[in-house]
Amino acid sequence: MARLSGSISAVLLYDVAEEIRLDRSRQLLGTGPPERRPDFRRPAPEYVRFEHPPIVYSAGEVRHAGDAPWSATVKLYDYGVMSVAFELPFDCDWNDVTNLATRWIGSSDIERHAKEIARSQVNRIEKALVKPYSDWTMEDYYAIHVRSARGPDDRALTSSELISEYGGRISQIVRGESIPLSESETAEILKEWLSYYPNDLLIVTWMAAFVYDTPEGALPILQLLEYANTQLLELRHYDDLLTKVLGGVYDSLERRRGIVSRWKIAGEAERLNRIRLEVTELTERVDNSIKFLGDMFYTRAYRLAARRIGVTDYRLLVDEKLKTAADLYQSMVEEFHQARTFVLEVMVVAILIIELVFLFRGKS
Repeated sequence: MARLSGSISAVLLYDVAEEIRLDRSRQLLGTGPPERRPDFRRPAPEYVRFEHPPIVYSAGEVRHAGDAPWSATVKLYDYGVMSVAFELPFDCDWNDVTNLATRWIGSSDIERHAKEIARSQVNRIEKALVKPYSDWTMEDYYAIHVRSARGPDDRALTSSELISEYGGRISQIVRGESIPLSESETAEILKEWLSYYPNDLLIVTWMAAFVYDTPEGALPILQLLEYANTQLLELRHYDDLLTKVLGGVYDSLERRRGIVSRWKIAGEAERLNRIRLEVTELTERVDNSIKFLGDMFYTRAYRLAARRIGVTDYRLLVDEKLKTAADLYQSMVEEFHQARTFVLEVMVVAILIIELVFLFRGKS
């Protein structure tokens, strides 16, 4: 059986605030100057980098359920996301890697330790948070990075050989299942994969990814997977926010029917539009936080990750609700103008009646 060496990693992301001031965070944490990461291995223009590099620092080692120690890393993104990543190296066969994935993907021990680390780090950088949230939206993602895969003859396996000979195993691993999957489910998982060189491979699913590459080659791919998940996290937060706001506006419109109520609708319309503009601005900031689209391979890798993880679906939901909010705002403004016009017309009629009354009284 093939021998595999690499690591399994878990990344848990928390939307802790509207913004994290990175300069202030560095002062509070005592970290060094920012680094423009990831360093892409393949040919790419200079602007393929984070515009505002996240703060990255070690959180020591953690033992989940008394097992081997995992290294822990914390990242702070300027758009309010904190990630806690755990990594455990392995050097074993397919059975052992399958068991590792089954045991740790979606593990409650990992979630518990990550939440504890996140809360302790939020307390450290509390003064750097802009509009901190009391309830955090959370997203978790897992990656099985195989840096070396050798067959029974000790020859390095190619990406095509991994797909053809071990596709079922890979599908089982990224699903975290202890038993083999059906042929249709395996085909669904393996229908999209990427490979740049003969000896690298990327398979992405909604919960986990399989990355076959050298440590240097895997680094930017793993970073893109994490970045895509930060986007998903933010979009989920905005989707929830817009759902609540739109629901409140609909309820308010149902209750208000009179002229006076229509007159007061301007305030609600302004609040709705302000939230709509804030969400639009924040989504653009997340989208523009990394520049890598000049490199076609990483563009394809990102699009694959965004599609498989669910970023594209949530983007459509948020865009649709932003459009609904814009249409609703326009309708509310028009309703307010109609109410104001009606009130002004009533006032003009009232003034004319008063003038006519005084006119006829004077004649009498």
